[in-house]
Amino acid sequence: MIRDSFPATREAALLRLTQFAPRAGQAYASGRNTDPGPDQAGAVSKLSPYLRYRMITEQEVVGTTLGHHSLPAAEKYVQEVLWRTYWKGWLEMRPSIWTQYLQERDRHRDSFPNIRAIRSAEDGETGIEGFDDWARELVESGYLHNHARMWFASIWIFTLRLPWTLGADFFLRHLVDADAASNTLSWRWVAGLQTVGKAYLATSDNIARFTNGRFAPKGLATIATIPTEMPVCAPQPLPQVGYFDPQKPAFLLVTREDLHPESFFGASTKIKGVGTLFDPETLWGDNARSFIAGAINDAADRVGNNFKCPTKLLNSLDAASLIGQAREAGAEQIITSYAPVGPVADALARIAPSLALEGIPLVQIRRAWDERFWPHATKGFFPFKECIPKILKDTGLSS
Repeated sequence: MIRDSFPATREAALLRLTQFAPRAGQAYASGRNTDPGPDQAGAVSKLSPYLRYRMITEQEVVGTTLGHHSLPAAEKYVQEVLWRTYWKGWLEMRPSIWTQYLQERDRHRDSFPNIRAIRSAEDGETGIEGFDDWARELVESGYLHNHARMWFASIWIFTLRLPWTLGADFFLRHLVDADAASNTLSWRWVAGLQTVGKAYLATSDNIARFTNGRFAPKGLATIATIPTEMPVCAPQPLPQVGYFDPQKPAFLLVTREDLHPESFFGASTKIKGVGTLFDPETLWGDNARSFIAGAINDAADRVGNNFKCPTKLLNSLDAASLIGQAREAGAEQIITSYAPVGPVADALARIAPSLALEGIPLVQIRRAWDERFWPHATKGFFPFKECIPKILKDTGLSS
C-alpha cells in the first residue's frame, strides 16, 4: 500500500532524509543502479514523492546531504536531485512540448489499432520477464526504481513497438512521484527524441546484472527504431512572475506543486486565509490521489498553525469560489507558489483572467532555487551540471 511505503507527511520525509543522508556518498554511487526488488533495501533514497510535491525542498535535501559529505563525494546523488530541477526548467522554456505530448497521447488513444497489446502491457501479461513484474509492481505500489523505469520504457517502445506517449501516460496514471516534466522528458529521452538520435536500449545482460539475477528477459530489441516528430523549438525566456505586494492582505492558495509554503512565505506576509487545493480531476491515478490526499491534510495543519488563520479545503479550482474565499478573508490578492508546466499550471492560467477582472490578482511566486537553476536548462544536462558547483556555493550550501 502506498501509505505504508510513503507516509504522506513532512515528518516522515524529514525522517527518511535524516536516515538516508549519511549514505548519500559512495554507498549511493556504487549501488544506485541496482534494483533489488520491491520491499527490499536498496541504495536509493526513495525521497522522490516528497520532493515532487515539495513536502521537502531540493535545497533541504541537498543541504542535509552536504552536511554529511563534500560535494565531490555526494556528486552522483546531488546530480540526481537536480535532474528533476533540470527537467522542469527545460520544459518551462519549451511548454509546447507538453501540449504536443497531450495531443499525441490523445491521438494514439483514439487511433492506435492494437488496443489488446496496450492492455497486455499495462496488465503485465506480455510474457516478457521483468517487464510484466514491473507493470504489476507499478500499479500496486505506485513506485518503480529509476533503472526499472528505463528498462520498462525501452521495452515498451522498442520491443513491443507501442507508442511512447501511451507508455508515459501509463506512468502518469500510476507513479506517485510523476510530474509533467520528469515523466514526459524521461520517456522522450529513452525514445531518442530528447537527445536527438540517442535512444536507450535495454539489454538482457544489463537487466540481469542490476537486478541481481532476478530477471534476464529474452528476445529484446537489438535496434532502436526512433520515432519521428517535428523539431524541438528553441528555448523561450522563462515566464515572468507577477508582483507580490507584501503589505497587502493575501489569501494563500496551496497546490500540490508546493506543499511546504511556510518555508517560502515569511511570517511578515499578511496572510488572512488559506485554501488547500485537492482537485481529483487533475490527478492521474489512485496511488497519487491517496498520497496527495494525506499530504494536503498534513500541509493544511502545518500552514494553518504557522500563519494562524483559517484553512479551507478546496475541491476544485473554481474562480468564483476562490474569489468568494478571498473576499471573506479580507484579502486583496491571491498568492501561490509558482506552478511549473502541467495540469495545475493549466488550471491556474484558466482562472487568472476572471480573478483579475474582479480586482483580485493571482500572483505566482517562484522559489529562489528555481530562479537560480532553471535559466541554465537551455541545452542538455551536461552543460547544466557544470553550473551546479558555483550555484551551490553562491547559496551557501557548499564551500
